[in-house]
Amino acid sequence: MRVRASKLSRRNANLCGGIDNAVVNTITKGRWVNLHRLAVIFVATIVLQTGNGPSASQTRRRSQNNPQASHPRETMSPEARELVEKAIEVVCLERQKDPKGSIPIDDMQGRPSLPVQSPEAVAGAERAQRLLPVAKTLVISSIRQLAGRYGFASGQPRRLSQAIARVQSVRRIRPDMESRDNASVLLRAPHTITFGTIFLVGLPSDEAMISVLAHELMHIADGEQDSLQGLFRAVGRRASSLTALQVRGQRAEELTCDLIGVMASRAYVATMPSYEQLSRRIARSVAHNCVEEDEGDEDHLSPRNTIRALFALDPVLTRELVYNRDERGRRTSVPNR
Repeated sequence: MRVRASKLSRRNANLCGGIDNAVVNTITKGRWVNLHRLAVIFVATIVLQTGNGPSASQTRRRSQNNPQASHPRETMSPEARELVEKAIEVVCLERQKDPKGSIPIDDMQGRPSLPVQSPEAVAGAERAQRLLPVAKTLVISSIRQLAGRYGFASGQPRRLSQAIARVQSVRRIRPDMESRDNASVLLRAPHTITFGTIFLVGLPSDEAMISVLAHELMHIADGEQDSLQGLFRAVGRRASSLTALQVRGQRAEELTCDLIGVMASRAYVATMPSYEQLSRRIARSVAHNCVEEDEGDEDHLSPRNTIRALFALDPVLTRELVYNRDERGRRTSVPNR
């Protein structure tokens, strides 16, 4: 039974479950792979030294034909890095001042469980259910946009169509006391998103709820067939280049899900006008990552590094946060009159 969950549930599982046999097998397999690679390198070196292998010029031509070698490593300027750090400051300051500011996820962990029938949990579940159709529409649009940006749409149209169909099939939000500060999906029955009651209460704004709903919908979009792994790898490679963080494997998937969450939340701000400050509404999509205990694990970047990578990937959003205005110079999502 395969479960995709929010970062907190995975982190708690790592802390509570220890190292299981699957992990040991993975480590053992990794060691044998490394030994095999060393052996191949040693034999290749001997062959080259004896003159029976390809010439140096042939080797260089192969490198030049390698698609990965033809793309220079993308980096950020010092000014861009500084802007990202300023944007993180804006998000966390807005969270403190915002009446609808999210509770940081490390704070949620220390709170007592809430019964499913508590008024706060009932209200949170009803709001999540109400926003689910909106989130599905925004996620589908965001997936198409991101897939086009990274060349995935043209290369994998069938996988993209399957992913979108899975998003459309989601119908229900299920509140769960035992899930506490987590959200998760069960890929064998991908029609329901389970929310811990603490998580439902800890995300009081529509923008924050849309962001988390979109994250879980993106896991469902990938499905048991891993339909979007090529897109996850592309996003992870770019994030690694821009930030010098290690964003591979499950980390790349989680970051891409967060990126879709930010994109969907920003689209929600644009489609649901308000006189609230633009920077405040955008900040809500990631404000739950404004933690004091900034810890990551093998599957996830730390919460603050997650924000850092997201803003590196989306410089337009970064500028909107720092300067509190959109590309047209507006400070709210209500058009100028």
